[in-house]
Amino acid sequence: MSEDTDRHAMKMAKKKAARDKIMATKTDQKGLVIVHTGKGKGKSSAAFGMIFRCIAHDMQCAVVQFIKGGMSTGERDLILAKFNDICEFHTMGEGFTWETQDKSRDTEMAQAAWEKAKELIRDPANKMVLLDEINIALRYDYLDIQDVVDFLSNEKPEMTHVVLTGRNAKDGLIEIADLVTEMELIKHPFRSGIKAQIGVEY
Repeated sequence: MSEDTDRHAMKMAKKKAARDKIMATKTDQKGLVIVHTGKGKGKSSAAFGMIFRCIAHDMQCAVVQFIKGGMSTGERDLILAKFNDICEFHTMGEGFTWETQDKSRDTEMAQAAWEKAKELIRDPANKMVLLDEINIALRYDYLDIQDVVDFLSNEKPEMTHVVLTGRNAKDGLIEIADLVTEMELIKHPFRSGIKAQIGVEY
């Protein structure tokens, strides 16, 4: 082996030893509260990636969509067609708020979605529950943030993962979450006149 290769092998061996030492201390498990927020694309996509992991591992899971009501999406169509025995899917919203333009109706639908979400989270058979775009409902005060925070803090079963998506996550939710990822917008084709496309956005 060359000197370069030797040096690289030694460096990687040290890294592995340090990593193994850290990993040996990580022994706990718990149901996580996971938040995907930010202005960048990919919040729901990443959350659905975790739902499909659960499905692949034969773990019971569920999805409640708070906003994207009338719109057909690839994830919903696939789950309803192939995996509805292991993943309950509830589309409760009727579209984005600027489409409905009816605050009282949006509030009513968000409250119904939250009641369904609580029912699914309380069921210990569900190992993961995705609350898609709930942050939008919270942002417009269709739901009480304190109610959501209190429920997740006090009533969520210990081993259940709950994933909450949508931009502008409230501080109270971020504070109690175990994992928060902010998607940062750097470039988006929409700004260049490209509309949402099948397989990319839905």
